[in-house]
Amino acid sequence: MIINCFWEHNRGDTLLYAVDLPGAFTRGESLSAAIAKMPAEIKSYLAWKGDPVPDPIEIVIAEEKESELDIRDADSDAIFDCEKAPLTQEEYEVLKALALRSAKDLLALYESIPDKDAGLSPLRKTFYGQVPHTAREMYAHTKSVNAYYFGEIGVDAENDGDIYECRKRGFDALEAEPDFLQKPVIEGSYGEYWSLRKMLRRFIWHDRIHARAMWRGACRVFGVNEIENPFRFV
Repeated sequence: MIINCFWEHNRGDTLLYAVDLPGAFTRGESLSAAIAKMPAEIKSYLAWKGDPVPDPIEIVIAEEKESELDIRDADSDAIFDCEKAPLTQEEYEVLKALALRSAKDLLALYESIPDKDAGLSPLRKTFYGQVPHTAREMYAHTKSVNAYYFGEIGVDAENDGDIYECRKRGFDALEAEPDFLQKPVIEGSYGEYWSLRKMLRRFIWHDRIHARAMWRGACRVFGVNEIENPFRFV
């Protein structure tokens, strides 16, 4: 199976995205390090979707962007060429279902953690502030982008309720707009370009970043058999 990837990088640090598997990604201190992680990411992503897992997997760099952002902290402003095209109704329904399933699975993972205030990762600060350290902080942060992501494509949304509920209401508000599938590419905050396709991918990607950190940290603290793994992380 050939996996076409978008390579976003800054001074060697790499974010590598699987273009045709929205939300699948790896990070690394170099391109080679990120490529080495990609087969495991593809296998867990396809297992999460319930799709057959192919072997072998070949990584191809299809697009590239040199960024000024702090890539090592998963700061990204990339938009793929394919994300600039309008969605069909069928494509939208598939991606929406994945984004909602991702929210539901992150909530299930979070709820399985016995002590949501236990430290799961070392305390660390970035330019943007303290990195989420506990399951409660990771979950709250992941949910908090709901209004931001929908807002970047001009949809009024909020962060009330659980992560699944507020995301579902965001989609309801989007679908209430006429011709919502034809939304153009929009220049949003900080000069970053957004589209409906990109927003859908970003939800799944952001969930995977923090779900993986939550799962790995909780397994170290509580034991792997105590924590749900709906994302099929390996």
